[in-house]
Amino acid sequence: MHVMAAAICAAIILSAALGVYLRARQIWAVAAHRDETPADFAREVSLEEHRRAADYTIARMRFGAVETVYDAVVSLAWLLVGLAPLYALIAKATEPGLTRATAFVVCVGAIGRLLDLPFALAQAFWLEERFGFNRLTPSLFALDEAKSLLLELAIGVPALYALFALLAAFPDTWWLFGWAGFVALALAMTVLYPTLIAPLFNRFTPLAEGALRRRMEALLKKCGFEAKGLFVMDASRRSRHGNAYFSGFGRVKRIVLFDTLLEKHRVDEIESILAHELGHFKYGHVRRMLLEGAGVAFLGFAVLGWAFAAGDFAGWFGLPGDPGVVLILLLVAKDPVLHLLSPLFSWRSRRAEFEADDFARKMVGKEPMISALTRLTRDNLATLTPDVLYANFYYSHPPVPVRVARLRAAE
Repeated sequence: MHVMAAAICAAIILSAALGVYLRARQIWAVAAHRDETPADFAREVSLEEHRRAADYTIARMRFGAVETVYDAVVSLAWLLVGLAPLYALIAKATEPGLTRATAFVVCVGAIGRLLDLPFALAQAFWLEERFGFNRLTPSLFALDEAKSLLLELAIGVPALYALFALLAAFPDTWWLFGWAGFVALALAMTVLYPTLIAPLFNRFTPLAEGALRRRMEALLKKCGFEAKGLFVMDASRRSRHGNAYFSGFGRVKRIVLFDTLLEKHRVDEIESILAHELGHFKYGHVRRMLLEGAGVAFLGFAVLGWAFAAGDFAGWFGLPGDPGVVLILLLVAKDPVLHLLSPLFSWRSRRAEFEADDFARKMVGKEPMISALTRLTRDNLATLTPDVLYANFYYSHPPVPVRVARLRAAE
């Protein structure tokens, strides 16, 4: 085996080992505090609820550790034994060119979905079901999977053809055109997703007239935010988890509230959650996220351009230099790199969450936000005692005790 191929395989193994270690730390930290609710939350979260949240977190961590090892084994199996025979099989059925490269990537992706299916089923019908969150039926799960697959094919196949066509037409600068096309597609999806794609999976109805809608509209006006509408999503068809989010961009922005959120929260709590989301808009977090994503994509396409230009990259694994093969190799090799960058991305996201919390405090006060965070934590069985290293590595939102303490300390 070429030394660089061995290095990539070693990176996959080490990345998986790190993931398992961090999950083990989370398990130890949560288990150590399972029998005592933190003092700041003792009135709102009962000991029974705290223990149940600990059990849910530990179960998720164990499930995640097994999945991490499984994913690493699958990646190594692809690199060492799987890609070569699959490519040989496709090469017998197709001529060299765009179709062969695209067919290879699509086949690897389809097999990958099948290999991931047992964990998706186990998460929904074992883990989430065990703790009372799952509302999916087998038929709805199958329908969601079928719709997702068709969407991926409808978007992915033309994109792959375009990518490989650019490579053939502009061998030196194709990756710049590819990056520009990727950014354009990402921007288009922010507009198309809320109106064309999301309704394929959920039903969105306008928020009913009443005290809540009046409070929401008054808050939007106060913040100078124009939205296409306030909608309620039937999230309860699939899960009992509650949430809210913005979708869209520019004039097609939508505010979406889960029906599970409306069922469990007071009006002032929902208002604070909306104010938090408006904080992301006010501080330009969405725009910043898009720009940062474009920057990361630029680096990714630059590496892709180097890999296509370096004729021996696929040869490290004893594979032909077909563009489809090179693309798959890079997609597999990128995972350890992105894993190591997780703390940086998580840190940037947590900073934005603190800013949004502070904006919500200024708009509606600290107490509704504290109450909403506490209720979300309790209802979603989120742990109040995470491991610091695990949280720094993976948490896109600061731990709720940290957020609440920060809100209480603010003037």
